[in-house]
Amino acid sequence: MTTVTHADVAAAAARISGHVLRTPVIEVAPRLWLKLELLQHSGSFKVRGAFNRIMSAGDLPAAGVIAASGGNHGLAVAFAARALGVRAEIFVPTVTSPVKVAGLERLGAHITQTGAIYAEAAEAAAKRAAETGALSVHAYDQPEVVAGQGTTGLELIEQTGAVDTVLVAVGGGGFAAGITVGTSVSGPRIVAVEPERIPTLNAALRAGEPVPVEVSGVGADALGASRIGGLAFQILNDPRVESVLVSDEAIIAARRTLWERHRVAAEHAGAAAYAALLSGAYRPEPGERVAVVVCGSNTDPATLTAE
Repeated sequence: MTTVTHADVAAAAARISGHVLRTPVIEVAPRLWLKLELLQHSGSFKVRGAFNRIMSAGDLPAAGVIAASGGNHGLAVAFAARALGVRAEIFVPTVTSPVKVAGLERLGAHITQTGAIYAEAAEAAAKRAAETGALSVHAYDQPEVVAGQGTTGLELIEQTGAVDTVLVAVGGGGFAAGITVGTSVSGPRIVAVEPERIPTLNAALRAGEPVPVEVSGVGADALGASRIGGLAFQILNDPRVESVLVSDEAIIAARRTLWERHRVAAEHAGAAAYAALLSGAYRPEPGERVAVVVCGSNTDPATLTAE
């Protein structure tokens, strides 16, 4: 079965260097760091995997690239495609945030809004790719995408020296899987955090395989996969990984706290990992060195204190 290795992540880091930002890490309390991946190009970590997938493909078809997304992956693919001079066609569900749709328009992507959830947009994108021959850039279930996302983990370890635990949000699982591989040499615990209303990894671990889940709640526009990716499940079904669920209320509170305490303007999905810490869904041991990845900023700033 295809997997992703630490060497793949290191190769991705070399390939995409110069195209992505080395996002900052800030120590907000003793032994607690925030990795501010929300400051990445296009507003999320997703651009890492997008660049690595496109740049790994060699000669691209005339139809360019195509992707389905809840919003952030589409923004990343559109950003990478524009930077590389490639046409991008993006399919998003109707629940996608207007902020993200407007961002896609600014990046010059060809946009189709279809379906109520990500899975329906993905089905439409796959059909279109078969018709046009465009290169498909999956949101989370491709080795090149996972390896690209894993470069976040490489950076985190370099910037902190080492940590005991990394908290990271899970939707389709590509980001958490990449970070798991990217940090595998130093081997911290990975706390995979999901909304209670979209428990793709948690449900898969209980079932022993990826299974469909219902999609709803405040994180649906970015963590809206209806099942964990097969590659992500293979990587995350590991003793290093702990699955944790958080409520919508905890995510909203964490988002507000990130803004009020640190002036970090995260979207709901970007605050999910921090929510596990604030709510007590994950409780560090005394002296434990913890890093939280704040992974997305594509939100309406006016809503930061309105909820």
